[in-house]
Amino acid sequence: MLINAYGLFWRADEVNWRGKKRGPKFRLLGRIGATKPGLRLADFRTQSGLYILYGDYGPYYVGLTQEARLGSRLAAHKLRDQHKGKWDRFSWFGFRKVRRKAEADGMCHLMTLALGPRSNPRREIADMEALLIKALGLQSNLRQEDFKEADQWTQVKLLETDMYLRKVRPRS
Repeated sequence: MLINAYGLFWRADEVNWRGKKRGPKFRLLGRIGATKPGLRLADFRTQSGLYILYGDYGPYYVGLTQEARLGSRLAAHKLRDQHKGKWDRFSWFGFRKVRRKAEADGMCHLMTLALGPRSNPRREIADMEALLIKALGLQSNLRQEDFKEADQWTQVKLLETDMYLRKVRPRS
């Protein structure tokens, strides 16, 4: 389907946007679960998809990323371009699937973007409805449409990063 992973209302102040050679890296770290065996961790910097920036009065800006990846687009909006200082939260809706099985580093990596003729217009329309309901934080819709094949990822906060990385890294 169209949306394969998503994160809702992540806080911009919980991302180390500049990333240092020594110290915390720039990541868009998300998790499913909190403890093993169900804990999964992924970095969404290279995700392709739609994103929404939120300011004090709700949605502020909507963007699409394909070749330029989510992390670099968000970092540009946060640090350099005309959107700097005008938003403090973001939601993202990714087209790339996340591998179920973790790699040697303990992280679940993103798959390549699948481009194929497999299209299900009804499912894609339902995904668009779910995206709008979730992105706008609407509680008033009687039918709370959900993505059929997408996993929701919870933002890993800066102070939690090392703890979760230790949990998923294989012991030597």
